[in-house]
Amino acid sequence: MSETVAFLGLGVMGYPMAGHLARHGHTMRVYNRSAARAEAWLREHGGSAHPTPAAAAQGAALVFCCVGNDDDLRQVCLGAEGAFAGMAERTLFVDHTTTSAQVAKEMAHLAREAGIGFIDAPVSGGQAGAENGVLTVMCGGDAGPYGRAEPVIAASWPVAVP
Repeated sequence: MSETVAFLGLGVMGYPMAGHLARHGHTMRVYNRSAARAEAWLREHGGSAHPTPAAAAQGAALVFCCVGNDDDLRQVCLGAEGAFAGMAERTLFVDHTTTSAQVAKEMAHLAREAGIGFIDAPVSGGQAGAENGVLTVMCGGDAGPYGRAEPVIAASWPVAVP
């Protein structure tokens, strides 16, 4: 099943995670604060880079995110240039950032208000796990959105824990 997927955050974890999604045939739309990093990813994997999280999220069925912390997550999700502003209703946001329970609940609530599905999905396995596609993904969220995300997660880094 090929989807149009956005990936926000191409750091040491996100770069290879997004690469696995591309290798599994998904049409990729990426955003990174450093445009040079996004351009390097495009040369390796194809797809398209976008200047804001909102622009990357437009037209994507699923938006994956892996950034540094609570504040980074709020920055890429909220505001006129945030991912939530670019997402259509019933699209799905999957957050792989290790965040506080407070911000995960906050983002889930704001996503629900916008008609967006939200899965809190921190990963374990480090950079080597991301590079080798063997991360453990610990998912929290409603069953419907999880059911939509699970096949994409499982095909890209196949160790998922619901």
